[in-house]
Amino acid sequence: MNFLVYFVIAVHVIVCLFLIGVVLLQQGKAADLAGAFGGAGSQTAFGPRAAANMLTRLTTWSAVIFMVTSITLTILYEKSTGSHSVLDQSTHSSAPAKSGK
Repeated sequence: MNFLVYFVIAVHVIVCLFLIGVVLLQQGKAADLAGAFGGAGSQTAFGPRAAANMLTRLTTWSAVIFMVTSITLTILYEKSTGSHSVLDQSTHSSAPAKSGK
């Protein structure tokens, strides 16, 4: 069970770093306006549309993998430690102490 947790954590960290990189590589929406007037000379070898489509797909898949690994880590943690809800452990209501002024 520990091996599975460590494997999912490793995949989760790698996907997090990859997701950060892919999001930072994408162009903003304002960059499309410059391309409309002939400013597409600085694009990659894929062309402006192909690079955007590839980055969009990579972002989508890495976000899906990120969410799946997050849910998996939550489920594995709950199974290994049992349910530890804050609401189950609520103690008596603690009112702030009055000062003796």
